[in-house]
Amino acid sequence: MRVSITAKKNGPYRVEVAEGECKVLDAEGKAFDLKGKTAFSLCRCGQSQNKPFCDGTHGRVGFQSDDPAPRVSG
Repeated sequence: MRVSITAKKNGPYRVEVAEGECKVLDAEGKAFDLKGKTAFSLCRCGQSQNKPFCDGTHGRVGFQSDDPAPRVSG
């Protein structure tokens, strides 16, 4: 399973995956319908009306986040 998740600056988690290779489950284990999706965004700001998916509200509420990956010393 190849999944790429990118924390967008001041925005959502962007998930890119081959169709059918990823599941998003609710608290009761029921799967959200991702049929035909190879990319989607997950809310990080907590304000989306379409949780767990992003609806762009982060831009309207001024969500700020800076999550750089730690540097690995060589």
